[in-house]
Amino acid sequence: MRSSSYAFFLIVLFLLQVACSPISETPPNILIIIVDDLGWNDVSYHGSDIQTPEIDKLAEEGIQLNRFYTCPKCTPTRVGLLTGRYPNRFGLRYGVCSPWTTNGLPPEEITIAEYLAENGYQNRAAFGKWHLGHSHVKYHPLNQGFTYFYGHYNGAIDYFTRKRDAELDWHRNFDPVFEDGYSTDLIGEDVIRYISEIDKNEPFFAYVAFNAPHSPMQAKEQDLLKYGYDPDQEPEQYAVGGMAGNEREKDIYGMRGRGNNLRQTFSGMVNSLDQQIGNILNYLKENDLYDNTIIWFLSDNGGVNLYGGDNKPLRGQKHTEWEGGVRTVSVVKPDFDTQTKQIDQLVSYIDIYPTIASMIEGNDTDVIFDGADVSLSFDGKELPERYLYLGNNALVSDQWKLVQDQLFKIDSDFTESTNVSENFQEKFEELKEKVEDFKSIEQGKYTVQPEGWLPPENWKIPDE
Repeated sequence: MRSSSYAFFLIVLFLLQVACSPISETPPNILIIIVDDLGWNDVSYHGSDIQTPEIDKLAEEGIQLNRFYTCPKCTPTRVGLLTGRYPNRFGLRYGVCSPWTTNGLPPEEITIAEYLAENGYQNRAAFGKWHLGHSHVKYHPLNQGFTYFYGHYNGAIDYFTRKRDAELDWHRNFDPVFEDGYSTDLIGEDVIRYISEIDKNEPFFAYVAFNAPHSPMQAKEQDLLKYGYDPDQEPEQYAVGGMAGNEREKDIYGMRGRGNNLRQTFSGMVNSLDQQIGNILNYLKENDLYDNTIIWFLSDNGGVNLYGGDNKPLRGQKHTEWEGGVRTVSVVKPDFDTQTKQIDQLVSYIDIYPTIASMIEGNDTDVIFDGADVSLSFDGKELPERYLYLGNNALVSDQWKLVQDQLFKIDSDFTESTNVSENFQEKFEELKEKVEDFKSIEQGKYTVQPEGWLPPENWKIPDE
């Protein structure tokens, strides 16, 4: 009797220890997946004709952010994501880091990678499209807080040759990489290889920036075949890299990867993207890493009609501040269980950094965020009302949106069909005043290389 009582006591003690122990002693892994020019209606969980089963699965298992806002183009969104601050502060709101520009993410800014370094994350990797400066080594990912880089500095690289402006733009850390393959596949495979080599007791941060489905429009034949591709049929004339299928475009990108029509090619590119996202997430699940990983998936802006993207039923597209340009597909999966499946509150690209900092319970930072910690909404709580600046005199809040000198009741009119500025004149004037306040933070401008400049061999970044 005495021995059985003692055994019972030990069992109770063990159960109490288990109950009081954290779910995981390892800080959460962090995986940010940002894709390029994916439209609102380009995922099947939004009703698209394109099948995205892996992204859909993440949307089922995570939280769908139904009002997630970005900038309407590539570089500014990436700047804001990595700094938690408006790109206006760095002169990077209204353009991108093209081959001929000299701007970049200011080295003095404390990126999320640098913040995580201060909080014990020794493994911090950036994959895919950088697009945040290549004119000087100070802009390189390895000088912005990352410990590993694999990918390309510029946008619009060839998916098969990985060249931009006739030079190879494919690198591991500082060195060019000469290999065969399709860029979407190579990125996904390297992410898995990288994670597989990390001790499971060490948290990692992986910033995975797929260049798909951004132009040039190039898909693998095996993905095109899923959408009715006929290799014996001549392809339609459509924009591949921005020049509407003309002869110069063929000289730059060739004919490889073109489907019979534009939407077919775009669909094949998204299909490949979806597969690689699935491969990464399935690897995490198979290796017991998924539950302890914060995953944030987003598109950097809306789709582009010229390249096959579809934002229906939203108005507008990339390069505009209409909803189709700035309200993008986004899903977050926290590292804790929640009953919240969808959030209709305002969330944005500049919220990712401060939210993750809060979720890992990290050290205080000197960064003055423009974004906010929105993690309370992941557990069903209401967020404070706020205003988000979209650039070009556009502003959005939970209820209202000011764009093109028009006012919309955006919480009920998400297609921006009815201008209500005359009905709500006082609110209209109030928002215009707020825009002027936001405009006061704008500084700097895009600068370009001198006349006659040519890209360096293999896009080697200069150090002077």
